Amino acid sequence: MRSIYGFFDKLEDKIRGKLSHYPILYAFIGGIGIVVFWRGVWHTADFFTEVIFSYQVNGSVDLGALPWWDGPLSLIIGSILLLSTGLFVFGFIGNEMIVTGLKGEKKLTEKTEEEVRLETGTLKEIKNEVKEISKRLDEIEKDIEKN
Repeated sequence: MRSIYGFFDKLEDKIRGKLSHYPILYAFIGGIGIVVFWRGVWHTADFFTEVIFSYQVNGSVDLGALPWWDGPLSLIIGSILLLSTGLFVFGFIGNEMIVTGLKGEKKLTEKTEEEVRLETGTLKEIKNEVKEISKRLDEIEKDIEKN
């Protein structure tokens, strides 16, 4: 199982590496992957809804012209596109959720108002320090230019 995971991980890295040089193409393929994935979810849900309701009404399953494989196939194709481009996890979870999970931090909804204010205050302090450092660097650059 590890060898399969390793192969696909390396393949994803190669694809992301190549696509990162063409951001518009990367975004286009990612957009298609997301739309096809959600189309698959939608059509699969429609298929099961059709099965359930046709059975309840008729006592038998009559699917008509709705192909059973349409939704699952779109779901698989969309998943492959998103997984191969490295956008699956990023698109649905995002970097912030992964980082907070790795750090063991609480979700924003679990934090108390006091914790949020403390973090906000810390961020303001850091921002002020960065501004001060930037001012000092500007002064140093002016001094260097004068000499």
